[in-house]
Amino acid sequence: MSGDPPALVEFSNVRKSYGPTLAVAGVSLAVGDGEFVALVGASGSGKSTLLKTVNRLIDPTAGAVRFAGDNVEGLPLAALRRQIGYVFQSVGLFPHMTVGENIAIGPRLVGERLAGERIARLLELVDLEPEMADRLPDELSGGQRQRVGVARALANEPRLLLMDEPFGALDPITRDALGDRVRALHGEFGLTTVMVTHDMAEALLLADRVLVMDAGKVVADETPPALLSGAGGAIAQGLVAVPRAQADRLAELAR
Repeated sequence: MSGDPPALVEFSNVRKSYGPTLAVAGVSLAVGDGEFVALVGASGSGKSTLLKTVNRLIDPTAGAVRFAGDNVEGLPLAALRRQIGYVFQSVGLFPHMTVGENIAIGPRLVGERLAGERIARLLELVDLEPEMADRLPDELSGGQRQRVGVARALANEPRLLLMDEPFGALDPITRDALGDRVRALHGEFGLTTVMVTHDMAEALLLADRVLVMDAGKVVADETPPALLSGAGGAIAQGLVAVPRAQADRLAELAR
């Protein structure tokens, strides 16, 4: 459609197999520049595998992934990843490095030094005190470590933010607050964001567009209002039914 944003990420018949197991089964779709897209599905549906083909943590068995029009397999890996921030559930902070050193690791790998003022600003963006730059990761709570992970992903000023179950290990209050912060940062910096989650409520609340995966295929591609209105088919509506039922039960308790 002419009104759609230009594609920043394109998947063209992407397939990934592990022996006889087909993890991604021929996915073709585009993610527009500036979109916030959620990939939702049960465990083993292929959503994390598909996400990781973008920054080449996984190379597809067949098909192509394009970033800003270029096939990612033809781009220098360091140059590609410099434009892509990546946040994952286990955070992956280096325990022997300070928070500030962890945040600065991406620029450091390409020969750049991140100034202390820039590290302080990144911490403030994720609602952490600049003084935390001198702490070690094991001195932080799980929520604080994940906020550092988001700051690290933003350090290279990426065009694209990939998030793989970023809030899954957090308590509900921290999860909700950090989700809202990421959504705000998405808008503030004009990012394109693709987030993998198994939580349909999270996807509905944060994303502009929800892609539902099942058995390696995208079986629904809808906006949150459309999903809440019954669109997307049986698998998508099965996922929507969970938060809807929870909301109904809470409403009954409040009577």
